[in-house]
Amino acid sequence: MSRIAAKQRVRVSVARLRRLAVGLLALVTAAAATACTTGQDQPSIVVTTNILGDITREIVGDEADITVLMKPNADPHSFGLSAVQAAELERADLVVYNGLGLEENVLRHVGAARESGVATFAVGEAADPLTFHTADDGGPEQEDEQSDPHFWTDPDRVRRATGLIADQVIEHVDGVDGNAIRANADRYGEELADLTTWMEKSFERVPKDKRALVTNHHVFGYLADRFGFQVIGAVIPSGTTLASPSSSDLRSLTDAMERAGVRTVFADSSQPTRLAEVLRTELGGRVQVVALYSESLTAQGEGPDTYLRMMRANTTAMTDGLTDGSSGN
Repeated sequence: MSRIAAKQRVRVSVARLRRLAVGLLALVTAAAATACTTGQDQPSIVVTTNILGDITREIVGDEADITVLMKPNADPHSFGLSAVQAAELERADLVVYNGLGLEENVLRHVGAARESGVATFAVGEAADPLTFHTADDGGPEQEDEQSDPHFWTDPDRVRRATGLIADQVIEHVDGVDGNAIRANADRYGEELADLTTWMEKSFERVPKDKRALVTNHHVFGYLADRFGFQVIGAVIPSGTTLASPSSSDLRSLTDAMERAGVRTVFADSSQPTRLAEVLRTELGGRVQVVALYSESLTAQGEGPDTYLRMMRANTTAMTDGLTDGSSGN
């Protein structure tokens, strides 16, 4: 092969390599641009609690990116936000939160997001909230009426809230398929109706004279109202776990339990049962403490990790605790 031919072949090879490199660079650039565009175009919904996060995911499906601020097994009354999470709130297309004072350390961030122009929706405030009476700071003889934020213990209210969340998503989140959102909400609503029917049949095992609830704080008022239970009282006479019981509060509660013949106390699994177990001493050790998942879901695969599983687990635990365990330890 002549020297001239060799040089020509080298030039051709180099030219081909250059064209190949340019082509690969163009492909990489296009892929990166597409990825960035996709990330930017994906609508964003931020949800405060993990219970509402699960419900919202059922409604939204793949139509938007959903960020849940509250970690599994956390207490909604006390969890806080990092600076990154607070910034996510203000970049969202929609913020879904419980309201009624539940997320006590987060509500100011929700308010800041609203002031910056982000659409926000307080689900609890739209769920026909109930109220409860609690001792005021002036003493047990003075009572204060508060809105109860724990609406999700009534699956019928959650079913109505499902349609309201769907409305908010369709109205405020651009780019979602409204028909898909409605179909998801209808499907999930049917599952919630089935849950209500199953809970009704399960609670039929509990005799009328044993349908009395004592909890570590006021959390099951909606369930009691829907399924015919009576709330005798709470170890912490408040709608939040951040309050503390006084000696007079405990004395009033133990007196009420004695009169009602109640020997079972239900304590949320996200809180230590120490306060509930104080009643063992007050009532001579004849109290059974039953853990429920009333305010937080577990991590995926570690127990009641969805709203539907949580409600079924709680219904079973309450039914067993008020029948088999009604006599105490």
